[in-house]
Amino acid sequence: MNWTLVLACLVVILYLFHPWMNMKTFQKVIGITLFLEIFYLTGHYLMEWPFPTPIVFVQLFVVSGMGVALGVFFSRIWPLPFEKGFERIFRTFLIAIPALGFGMGLQVILQGAHPTQAIYLIFAFAAWLGSSRFVREEKPDIVHYKKLEGTA
Repeated sequence: MNWTLVLACLVVILYLFHPWMNMKTFQKVIGITLFLEIFYLTGHYLMEWPFPTPIVFVQLFVVSGMGVALGVFFSRIWPLPFEKGFERIFRTFLIAIPALGFGMGLQVILQGAHPTQAIYLIFAFAAWLGSSRFVREEKPDIVHYKKLEGTA
């Protein structure tokens, strides 16, 4: 059985039935996949890379879909902070480093010992993009200072 088709079916089922995956998330997956397809087609004509077959296009969809799903699950557990700062940087490292490892495993499963695409980088990038799905709603603390009368 071809693992690409099995994983593609699982990704489609995940995006159809999971409540956290809405149309905006699916559009993100389609956008990443379309960009990658154009990138590899352009690379074939300009730099003589191997021509991407239809199975490679399905692999790109699977990898970007699974990466965005990982990012969505991660952002549900730890939502994106409202303000920029150290927490966002730390959070990015905590999603990117394991995503690279999962991506390497996916690369071996999907393309074997002689890969033609950088699936592990695509997976990590898609996970990072998907991790912005849920944003923490913080209300800034407003401190009201009273002007003390009679003080200098």
